[in-house]
Amino acid sequence: MIKVLIADDHALIRKGLKQLLDDTEELRVTGEAETGNEAYKMVQSGEFDVVLLDISMPDKHGIDVLKQIKDSQPQIPVLMLSMHPEEQYALRSMKAGAAGYLNKQSAPAQLVTAIRQVAKGKKYISSELAEQLAEGLSQGYQELLHQTLSNREYQTLCLMAQGKKLSEMADIMSLSPKTISVYRSRLLEKMKLKTNAEAIHYAINNHLIE
Repeated sequence: MIKVLIADDHALIRKGLKQLLDDTEELRVTGEAETGNEAYKMVQSGEFDVVLLDISMPDKHGIDVLKQIKDSQPQIPVLMLSMHPEEQYALRSMKAGAAGYLNKQSAPAQLVTAIRQVAKGKKYISSELAEQLAEGLSQGYQELLHQTLSNREYQTLCLMAQGKKLSEMADIMSLSPKTISVYRSRLLEKMKLKTNAEAIHYAINNHLIE
């Protein structure tokens, strides 16, 4: 039996995932968390074979939660779930220690396959992500500017590209507008860009928004 922890702040999504997995042979949802901190605490106290972790948690970024889990329980495979296209967070998640990355719009059968695969200690890579990795190889591992950003700086860039105002970004990231401004200044400096418009143009050209 593969015991799964679902960490997602949307009750309807948790319910749908639980129903799908509990109806599947060998899989059982034995824990649910609605915040990143709750997921981290449950991993410490429970016995789970796989963690399904949403990348957009209300209290902290999913990749930060992933790193916490991998630091304390490196043996537990974490499969990242996201509404974001793979161009945004897949490679970043894998570099941070994720066993795989799935878009929430993926077919149910794909999710079941992914869980079974990572439970065996393997990585799960979709055909889309495999294509990205292959492109990276053909380009000689040339690191793109946005890959030099921290997770928070990267999240700020993506939200800027979606046309979010400073106050909206602060709400989404659960941070103060002043802190967001610091991240915005840092990402412009790191990427050698002068204006927000240049950053948004870069994000669109590199497919960082849908």
